Amino acid sequence: MKKIFSIYLWGNILAMAVIVLLLCLGLKYGLDLYTHHGQKVPVPNVIHKTYSEAEDLLDAMDLTVVVSDTDYVKTLPPDCVLEQSPTAGDTVKPGRIVYLKINASHSPSYPIPDIIENSSLRDAQAKLLAIGFKLGDPEFIPGEKEWVYGLKCRGRSLKTGDMVSVEDVLIIQVGDGRRDLNQSITYTVPAYLGESDEDEEEAKKPRTHYQRKAEPRTDDLPSRPVMTEQAPPTETSHGE
Repeated sequence: MKKIFSIYLWGNILAMAVIVLLLCLGLKYGLDLYTHHGQKVPVPNVIHKTYSEAEDLLDAMDLTVVVSDTDYVKTLPPDCVLEQSPTAGDTVKPGRIVYLKINASHSPSYPIPDIIENSSLRDAQAKLLAIGFKLGDPEFIPGEKEWVYGLKCRGRSLKTGDMVSVEDVLIIQVGDGRRDLNQSITYTVPAYLGESDEDEEEAKKPRTHYQRKAEPRTDDLPSRPVMTEQAPPTETSHGE
């Protein structure tokens, strides 16, 4: 009974209760202070302003600025704000992040996809337009119909992987379904064991088309007498 009513025991219990109460009060008011509970600020409009001007306006409202993306609009000056999130007029808590999309100083460039001699005209147009390229009227050349044989930009022939600006106009060279009979064709002969390098180079030389002459019909030739071979005479004995 003396231990139960001891002043040291009840003093420890009181001290623990005071510590728990202080922790609860500190957690409540600390979270309110950290989360800005009950505080709201309006988001200013920074569209079409320069990045430095937008940063100053948002900092004045205790908002954080983050550039999330860039784009290119030819009619607007570089480094100006194209989009913002949250939008202007929204009420948010202080310290909220505002994401901005900034206008780039030059048009973006993208690589040419693998469409040359590997796709039809419709597929090539769909791939290039999906990337964002501008297309002009196709240039038709002798070849298989609707098959892409080349790609040009400003008079220069392009190849797969070349970086081209989206502001440039691309011209697709496509076959018109006709092939020139005088066009040379390169015949590639596989090098077999025992062939020399000179024979291989000779086989790769271009050869032109030629017309095969018609063979004379056999019924137009003059008839010839048919020669028959006679059997040699048989030998007989003297007694017969």
